[in-house]
Amino acid sequence: MSEFKVLGMTIPRIAILNGAVLTIWGAISYFLQSTDPPSITALIPAFLGFPMLVLGVFSERDGKNRHHYMHASMALALVMTLGGARIVTGYSDMSTLAIIAHLLLLQVGISFMIAGIKSFRYARELREASGD
Repeated sequence: MSEFKVLGMTIPRIAILNGAVLTIWGAISYFLQSTDPPSITALIPAFLGFPMLVLGVFSERDGKNRHHYMHASMALALVMTLGGARIVTGYSDMSTLAIIAHLLLLQVGISFMIAGIKSFRYARELREASGD
């Protein structure tokens, strides 16, 4: 059985990469912000990215339950998309760090959902072709 890939990466690997990027960005933006004391909301990308990273790792290590981990990752991606979409309502009152965070959440959420949906379709087609 061939595995679905996007740009040469499996969906769990994409989850790990996206989760790492969001986690690192959340930490960077928390320490770079100019407010005193730092606002915990700067860590929102990390709060969403770290679980995605963990789900990606679990998915790579536990192939039997991969579909469960990837469905949970898709739910996280939907939350990311909805949270990142706030930028559409007005970014004039946002800091540069907040704008970047919202754009990252939007990009990661939408792209991961697209790749995940394609992966789910691919898996279903393979199951149907094999008669399972």
